[in-house]
Amino acid sequence: MAEAADFQGTSASPARGWLRRTGALLAGAPLLAGLLQLPVATPADATGQESPQAASSAGSVSVAVDSLSPSAPSEGDTITVSGTVTNNGKRTVTGAHVDLKVGPPLETRSAIDTLAKKSDDIQGPSGEKVGGKYTEKFSALTPGVAEPFSISVPADKLELGGDGVYQLAVALSGKTSAQPWDQVLGIQRTFLPWQPEDAGTKTKTTFLWPLISSAHMAAETGSNEQQTPVFRDDELAEEIAPGGRLDQMVSLGKGLDVTWVVDPDLLASVDAMTGSYEVRDADGGTTPGKNQEVAKNWLADLQQAVTGEEVAALPFGDPDLASLAHNGTNVTGSLNHLKEATDAADETVNTILHVKPSTDFVWPVDGAVDPSIVKVATSAGADKVITRSDSLQDNLSYTPSAARPIGGGTTAVVADSRMSTAFQGDLTKASASTLAVQRFLAQSLTLGLQTGKQRSVVVAPQRMPSVSQAQAMAEALAALQGGNWSESQDLTAAAKAKPDPAANTKVPPASAYPSSLRKQELPRAAFEQIARTQKKLDKFKVILTRQSRVVTPFGRAMNREMSTSWRGRGVAAVGYRDGIESYLNGLVDGVKLIEKSETKLSGRSATIPVTVQNNLVQGVEHLQLRLTSKNPTRLKIGGDAYEEQPVTVNGGHAQSVKFTTSANANGQAEVVAQLYTEDGQRYGAPVTFDVRVTEVTPTVMLVIGGGVLLLVLAGFRMYTQRKRAAAREAAEDDAAEADDDTDLPQSQADAPQNPDASGARLEQENGAGSRANGPEQPSDPTPDTAAESADPSGTGERVDR
Repeated sequence: MAEAADFQGTSASPARGWLRRTGALLAGAPLLAGLLQLPVATPADATGQESPQAASSAGSVSVAVDSLSPSAPSEGDTITVSGTVTNNGKRTVTGAHVDLKVGPPLETRSAIDTLAKKSDDIQGPSGEKVGGKYTEKFSALTPGVAEPFSISVPADKLELGGDGVYQLAVALSGKTSAQPWDQVLGIQRTFLPWQPEDAGTKTKTTFLWPLISSAHMAAETGSNEQQTPVFRDDELAEEIAPGGRLDQMVSLGKGLDVTWVVDPDLLASVDAMTGSYEVRDADGGTTPGKNQEVAKNWLADLQQAVTGEEVAALPFGDPDLASLAHNGTNVTGSLNHLKEATDAADETVNTILHVKPSTDFVWPVDGAVDPSIVKVATSAGADKVITRSDSLQDNLSYTPSAARPIGGGTTAVVADSRMSTAFQGDLTKASASTLAVQRFLAQSLTLGLQTGKQRSVVVAPQRMPSVSQAQAMAEALAALQGGNWSESQDLTAAAKAKPDPAANTKVPPASAYPSSLRKQELPRAAFEQIARTQKKLDKFKVILTRQSRVVTPFGRAMNREMSTSWRGRGVAAVGYRDGIESYLNGLVDGVKLIEKSETKLSGRSATIPVTVQNNLVQGVEHLQLRLTSKNPTRLKIGGDAYEEQPVTVNGGHAQSVKFTTSANANGQAEVVAQLYTEDGQRYGAPVTFDVRVTEVTPTVMLVIGGGVLLLVLAGFRMYTQRKRAAAREAAEDDAAEADDDTDLPQSQADAPQNPDASGARLEQENGAGSRANGPEQPSDPTPDTAAESADPSGTGERVDR
């Protein structure tokens, strides 16, 4: 970005100081020329000694400025510079001393960047040494030993001129046995912003304070009424515990005038930890969580910290807008998830923090935008996109205000890239943190001195600062808010500020999107898997009696699947999506048909039971069970090829549904049972079984009926034959008895019969009757009766069958 070579409001005092320093350098030029004509020293590899040129370029002593206080001094302040010097060479440094040197003011923001890149270059210009007692001496610096130093100097001794950013160098000079002359062996440059009095026009600065984490909650919940949440790990507890990253963000942000940018998923996750929760262990099981008090304390601190401050809520789960725009818009339903995430933000923040958040803002990764990202970002209702000046670039000699109208009623809030990236990298060392703080303040002051017009500047740091980065941010922001050239402003006010008419409002094309960011995006396959999970959820939820117990946790889990935090963590992202889909599959399979073995039917009609098992905690309804015969000519179900019946099953129970069948022929028929939702979609896997029909057909019935009739007729014939034979025998007996009566005398005929004779006759009659009714014995006399008559029996004769 082009910038003005000079800035307004600089007094003549810096010019006079610069002339004095230039004169001193010119006076020493002859001496320098003489030194350059000295013979070149013997190379180190030949003599075992260090080459002066090598030592000069490498800097054999490292200088670390661990603190500079105050960071933005004013008139009357005493500036204290502390740190360490370490001899990295192989020879002892003698006559060592640490000096402060003040260089000329840095007039452009790019000059600050250049100096920051060469902050330890001993060959670059270092400025004029602050003389007198403001130095620290060491008798010797032993190789590998770090020695502390601390120099305090009144601000007026630095001979600073007008307002501006000055180079402040800390230089270590000394001698070695190989180089027995005093020379600079190590240096560290930093920045000293100088604004001793209130600026006539202060820059309005908005600093975003992000409270964002990665996804920690799973879709799984307990089967109890409270739906105990399950966490994938216990890392969130570490972040909110005392000294953790998020604990530090709240502690450091409290009291600072910032705009809190919050991911509602973080709040929901910590809020879930305040009650009973489970943590998944390495074996796949779960153990009870134990950090309820930690969660309660963190939320209480946060509620106190945001009181009276602006809170901007991102969509739930902080969805990756660029990934969605580039890879997800062609996948059905992807934009719906963004809308759901946006709708969930307001309620979540309001419920947990008891503040009304702003949901008008979206924040693409690193503020990088193109037309598709802007379109997706605003599709869910937000009309303000937080971008960055290295994406929406300006060709101006100054930094314009953040607000830019980019068309369609959308405002781009352009964060300053230099100030936003000042706290990236490893800031665990105090020297790196101090340099970051001073560089941030230098950029802010130089920006403010570019013009006499007031501007609104937004700082959007990295989404998840480390503890050391957060500490540096808080230190810089405290110094800025205590300084004389800046005043705080909310994000909403910055977005409403009057735009600079000369500022760029054209969104860069897709080709300008950084390739390094594009490589980290969620692939199309991720959105396809999310869509597949959503489709299964839509089919599953319609059968539930309490849909919210499933829809809400899975909906939030799918928001987390789209999170920006998955960038650079592709394997973990796949594992998270697979886990959610697998868990949903398990719930869907909890409602199923019980397998059946072969069924036998032994009659013309019968009922077939089919059992539906519900292993869920809640009941299911709105299901239809269809039983279909694959061979309806042999076996009909409900009078047709199939029959459907509604199904309602309580949680943890099974329900048998009976179907009426009718058989037309013997044999085997294949039957299929299938569950359907009320809208006609198949639910679950079908169950197929065979029905073996063994019923009696009409033909068989006719044959059996004929056989029975023949048996009845045969019995009737035998009965009539026996009755006729008995009648003939009785007639013969009567005739014989008559003959006997004729042969006897009259007196005998009239006399009473002999009991013995009478008894013999009865036995004989009985014997004759027995022969007529039973099979003929060999001793029986040959019957002399005529042949049986085939005429029918007389009227009034009954046949029992």
